[in-house]
Amino acid sequence: MTWHSSFEQEIESAQSARACGNEGQARVCARRAAGIVLRQYYHQSPIPSAYDLLQKLLLDAASPLEARQAAQALTMRVSEQFSLPLEVDLIQQARKLAKALFPRYCWRTCDGAVISLPE
Repeated sequence: MTWHSSFEQEIESAQSARACGNEGQARVCARRAAGIVLRQYYHQSPIPSAYDLLQKLLLDAASPLEARQAAQALTMRVSEQFSLPLEVDLIQQARKLAKALFPRYCWRTCDGAVISLPE
């Protein structure tokens, strides 16, 4: 399975979890999807955690601003009530990160349609 397919599979898992009312699992899957993209971007083996790679991206001034903004959202901690401090969609943020780091790939939209982004 390619990294791109693995990313899409995690996004689908996140959407399924959300549809079942399990927002916590949706956040986990979105962060795992981001980790898949970052392992490809940094050419890392599966050893570093998605969180560690998101932290690395936050400190990488050479990376696209949009990707760093998505990483900031993806690393937000949940409250004691298990909710994010801001109203943010981590599935959308994982897609935003992927598009910012790999703009030449075709990506699926949230409704499953395939789009090709301009270069």
